[in-house]
Amino acid sequence: MTYILRFLPDVEEDAIGGYVWYEGKSPGLGEKFLRIFYACASEIPRNPLLYPKVYSEFRRRLLRRFPYAIYFT
Repeated sequence: MTYILRFLPDVEEDAIGGYVWYEGKSPGLGEKFLRIFYACASEIPRNPLLYPKVYSEFRRRLLRRFPYAIYFT
């Protein structure tokens, strides 16, 4: 089965907000955050059932190194 990950508009805004915040803390950290965010997001369609259900049909993919998560159904 082929899965497609689609972001809601708020997700893109949150990712950009994270970039701005981390970039303000340390130059280059915002770039690293976005790389990890999109790398983690790209893993979800390959095996979405790998990630635990946290509420009803919602699953969660935690980001490495940053206190962020991607929630999906």
